[in-house]
Amino acid sequence: MTGSGGATSQAYGEAWYWDERYRKEAGPFDWYQKYPALAPLLRLYVATHQRLLLVGCGNSVFGENMVDDGYLDVVNIDISSVVIDQMKKKYQDKPQLKYMKMDVKNMSDFQSGSFDAVIDKGTLDSLMCGQNSQENATKMLEEVNRILTENGVYILITYGDPSYRLHILKDMQYWTVKLHVIDRWEKSSNQNKWELTKPLPLNDDSTSIIELLGPKPDVHYIYVCVKGNNGARVDSKAEERID
Repeated sequence: MTGSGGATSQAYGEAWYWDERYRKEAGPFDWYQKYPALAPLLRLYVATHQRLLLVGCGNSVFGENMVDDGYLDVVNIDISSVVIDQMKKKYQDKPQLKYMKMDVKNMSDFQSGSFDAVIDKGTLDSLMCGQNSQENATKMLEEVNRILTENGVYILITYGDPSYRLHILKDMQYWTVKLHVIDRWEKSSNQNKWELTKPLPLNDDSTSIIELLGPKPDVHYIYVCVKGNNGARVDSKAEERID
């Protein structure tokens, strides 16, 4: 997620910016990826009966798509009261979808260990574009960890390659990190060296990813962070190394 200028990007973490944007843009709009493209991966990690949270939901139809695909309890939060009011009205007849105005840096309305999964499409990225990025990212990830159940998953879809994102996730020492990738754009030919549902070999300095994908791959990175007692580690034992 990038802005047209420094002032714009620094406002990505501010409620007023998103309120103004959603007043002008009725949507719907999905950052990065739509649900059908990610569904095979989400099905691996999140069961339909589990309680999940979509952070920075905006006016995305992602939650609606999940409910249509059988998910039963999808909570959506956003810092913008404007878009939350819009979405509450839009989905008032879908009890499986809940919308709440909330800042991801302070989710005190949620009890600890109350979600099985947190899905993030661009919210951490937006904080990383703003002021006090490191502090805000840390606050968000601490809250994500707090509200997750043991063995719960934080699924981060991001532009950030391992050299930019891995150390932030590892420094928290909360979870085991697996990495998947998906093309930013749908390709007509199937020439990829990877599969969405297969984690890539991931080492501490991310050289394994550069060797596999090249220096500037046109992909989104998907970090699956599994909360556990062992603290943070990189899961380098992907099921199979990809040729």
